[in-house]
Amino acid sequence: MNIRVIAGRYGGRVIEGSGTQRTHPMSERIRNALFNSLGSEIEGKKVLDVFAGSGALGLEALSRGAEQVTFIERDRIAQRIIEKNIATLGVQESAKLVKASASAFIGSTAETYDIIFADPPFRDTQFSTVTALFSLLKPDALMVLSYPGSSEMPTANGVVVVDNRSYGTAALAFYRKKDA
Repeated sequence: MNIRVIAGRYGGRVIEGSGTQRTHPMSERIRNALFNSLGSEIEGKKVLDVFAGSGALGLEALSRGAEQVTFIERDRIAQRIIEKNIATLGVQESAKLVKASASAFIGSTAETYDIIFADPPFRDTQFSTVTALFSLLKPDALMVLSYPGSSEMPTANGVVVVDNRSYGTAALAFYRKKDA
């Protein structure tokens, strides 16, 4: 299944889907709503795309002006798709793929990010890992979690839910790290 980059520098370009049933691509409608809600907040930012699948969220962020995106993906098939999509768009200079699980990455980095996209598999939401991602947010930074709308979303001290939107069976929670 191919995915279209919606807008920005690479708008209209087609990239490959994740190529595996173990990931679930975010629909174009939800991706469009997500990025429209972010507006210009993405420009010049350092972004983390966790449970990256095809890399569609991070690549959309680069298309809309993000300075740098780090993709975290443990599935080997999806990793190859991300590498191919990075090459297709020619964004090797501003994209980095980490071939590891989200929990392994969290435990091995001291980097912080302006925006984090977390789109865990709906059959295994890994909310303990998602909650650990909050520690990688810069002060006043944003994390967007895609999760099954029927489940409860995680919360943690130091972050506030600033928006929660439902799209049928999927939902997006927007977290903002409190300024330290």
